[in-house]
Amino acid sequence: MSEQPFAAPTAAAQPSATSVSSSVSNVVIRTETLGKIAMAPLRIAHLTATFPPYLGGTGNVCYYSARELARRGHDVHVSTVVVEGAPAQEIRESISIHRLQPLVQVGNAPLIPQQFFYLDGFDIIHLCYPIFGGESATLAGRWKRMPLIITYHQDVHQTGWLGVMATALQKTLGRLTLRSAKKVLFTSADFGKESYVQPMLKGRAAAVGELANGVDPEFFLSGRTGYRSARALWISSGRLDCTIGCCVGSRAHYFKGVNVLLQALTILPTHVKAVIVGDGDLRAHYAMQAIEVGIGDRVMFAGRVSDTNLVDDYRLADITVLPSITMAEALGIVLVELLACATPVIASNLPGVRTVIADGVDGYLVTPGDVGDLASRLDRFLNQSAAERFAMGPDGRRKVEAHYSWERIGDLLEELHAQVTGQSPNRVLVGDRSTPVEAGQ
Repeated sequence: MSEQPFAAPTAAAQPSATSVSSSVSNVVIRTETLGKIAMAPLRIAHLTATFPPYLGGTGNVCYYSARELARRGHDVHVSTVVVEGAPAQEIRESISIHRLQPLVQVGNAPLIPQQFFYLDGFDIIHLCYPIFGGESATLAGRWKRMPLIITYHQDVHQTGWLGVMATALQKTLGRLTLRSAKKVLFTSADFGKESYVQPMLKGRAAAVGELANGVDPEFFLSGRTGYRSARALWISSGRLDCTIGCCVGSRAHYFKGVNVLLQALTILPTHVKAVIVGDGDLRAHYAMQAIEVGIGDRVMFAGRVSDTNLVDDYRLADITVLPSITMAEALGIVLVELLACATPVIASNLPGVRTVIADGVDGYLVTPGDVGDLASRLDRFLNQSAAERFAMGPDGRRKVEAHYSWERIGDLLEELHAQVTGQSPNRVLVGDRSTPVEAGQ
């Protein structure tokens, strides 16, 4: 969930003289945001299993990363799978998009062998991973001597035969792919240290780093005054100051923990309501669960909403909950979006997710899967004074502006590309503010 992909570009934010830090590679990059680095334009290929108009976090991250690099004058290409209603080839916001027909596809895992031939003449290949079938990037990078960068978004948690197959692929082709990369970036150092692929990178600490996902802070101030959707009217039929939001994205995966929130709601007072935004194959299951436990009239399943309305829904909630139960939720970009809206958040205390929330400052952390802990934390929050609740919002907003803007992420990504290609950026200094990921430790 994020601002509308392929919308007309907005004016870039004015440069700031603020220093910010992020660990990239095995050093800390300190960025003086006083302008863009001086480097020759690069030809960059991004590979991703999903991409707009498909709704999905990884695809959106790829889109905004590619857009930032294209705005800086680089020749940026994106290779992804065909999507119904989208052209096979197009150029949007200076990004060349190539949608290829997979030989076979299971869920969001496409096998696209022709990518090997497409990947030719690039300065850098950037793979959004895990993407089973993306091993063509490894082969092309090695055969054609193009450096491979991997952004590792999440651990894969599957059950049944899919789980067995995913584990086997990860331990073989996945290991080869990760060890072939010149740089492997985790969305947080915390997640990188706890990820189950960490042992596969043993002895490659210098190749492992951190680069967070981002948002457009200004977009999340764009809510409409007086917005009164059906959801707003439904909410106001109870006590508006006791409204919980929950965003599950394009698919209500089991690891989002919606069932945990529903069970917690049964413990809370009856005037507390929840709006669950998002869709997926488990939506009907969760709606039936809400009825079975007696809270069907206290839960609204809003389904998919437009990005503009999503901002308003974020801001209508007194607090939003992301009750994830596994590390498949590695950073929780929705958390960053909510903080940009100055909305307090309760999130599971999971690696990666817990790096976004400062417990007790701009939100709260709870034990993953613990219904009692979530209900207790919600009850305490909803009984705080309005002043105490309101104070959390500005702190979260300031954090997003300082650390999670796409413009800043683009600066850091461009600096990384300069390192990988041997160019010397003029704003890279070794710092000591953060501890980089130590692979194999």
